[in-house]
Amino acid sequence: MRRSPLLDWPEAIAEDATSPDAAVPAHYGNPLREQAALADGQAIAALARDVVAVSGPDRLSWLTTLTTQVLTSLAPGDGGAEALILDAQGRIRHALAVLDDGATAWVVVDAGGGPVLVEHLERMRFTLRVEVSPRDDVAALGALGSGATALEEAVRATLPGGDEPFAESDAPATLLPGAPMAWRDPWPGVVDGGTSYDVGLETSRHPGEGYRAVVVLAPAGRVPDIARSFLAGDAGRRMAGALAWEALRVEAGRPRRAREADERAIPHELDWLRTAVHLDKGCYPGQETVARTLNLGRPPRRLCLLQLDGLTGQAPLPGAPVRLGERVVGAVTSVARHHELGPIALALLRRGVPVDAPLLVDVGQTDEPGDAGEGDGATPPEIVGAVDAAQEPLVSPEGRAQASPAERPGAGLRAAGRSIGLGNGGSTGGLAGGPRTARTA
Repeated sequence: MRRSPLLDWPEAIAEDATSPDAAVPAHYGNPLREQAALADGQAIAALARDVVAVSGPDRLSWLTTLTTQVLTSLAPGDGGAEALILDAQGRIRHALAVLDDGATAWVVVDAGGGPVLVEHLERMRFTLRVEVSPRDDVAALGALGSGATALEEAVRATLPGGDEPFAESDAPATLLPGAPMAWRDPWPGVVDGGTSYDVGLETSRHPGEGYRAVVVLAPAGRVPDIARSFLAGDAGRRMAGALAWEALRVEAGRPRRAREADERAIPHELDWLRTAVHLDKGCYPGQETVARTLNLGRPPRRLCLLQLDGLTGQAPLPGAPVRLGERVVGAVTSVARHHELGPIALALLRRGVPVDAPLLVDVGQTDEPGDAGEGDGATPPEIVGAVDAAQEPLVSPEGRAQASPAERPGAGLRAAGRSIGLGNGGSTGGLAGGPRTARTA
């Protein structure tokens, strides 16, 4: 994405250049007040997102074949859908927010992901009637709850002719007649065809229960005008930075591709089957892993919300190791300071870590994504301290989803085989009356 013009506002403070949110303001002087206002619908935020336009009559059926979601039923003004693009092993490569205006599908991804996505889509075009183009002239703005309506009104107020669409030179099709293009985040609901990984969790209330995020597309050059129009609508309104948006996302347990999904993450570990995976759709890359893990296996890791001890004044960075005693059992993926809860984080832990186990999070000099304790030869960060952490599981430690079978398919056959002496793989060694010997090369 192009650098947000809001970074030129006098109060705007930029993020670190290595942050995925470096292209938008981190805050405007008071991130905690900005966060409270955002939660109350009294603030909007510029979001670090890339936008890709996919046009042509085959666009929705084509995107459906490439992703985990059914997108053929998208219609103008319906709030859009969420989808993932996986590799052949089921690992997350792209997370997409998709809108369609009747002629173009607008795909929103984390900043920096647009060029890689365009390259991938271009390789998969074949002879289909689709056109793919990056759209740096389109920006994403975010609001929560009632703030979404106010944001849409502010976008509409900047239209040259009141309720007329933007001129082609501004950003074609970023608005329906009189209605902004708005993607309504389905998290933490379970969409049609989805399922939740919450079997066995003690509470049925999800921490993101009240999370109602909306992303509105607008011409990048008009963002300052939209912000001024929003602020003029009420004396209590203010702008919010990326720190505020991220804190409310972390509180809601909402996964983000740029933070939670490392190179080997699968959707089950992040509970992303809630909103981004349709279990009944046809073949797509990675579907075998999705089905096998749901029906036969368990995800090796699980996402959890950490409440961090704030008394030390120290805060970990994304990538910080999470320890149970001396053993590394996971890694922090996102960190935030919440205006009510204090320091909180999202972390990927090994599935078998006890829910009530006291954890320690290392405070070190790194911001690289962690490997959740498996180790891949990466150089560990310099540890300068540690903070206590209590976990709130977001994904079942049992590793089962609501759509998982009560018992693994074929369990009855295996039990019958054992009762007559059959070993693994159908061996009849037990029937021969003697012990099986080890195979030699």
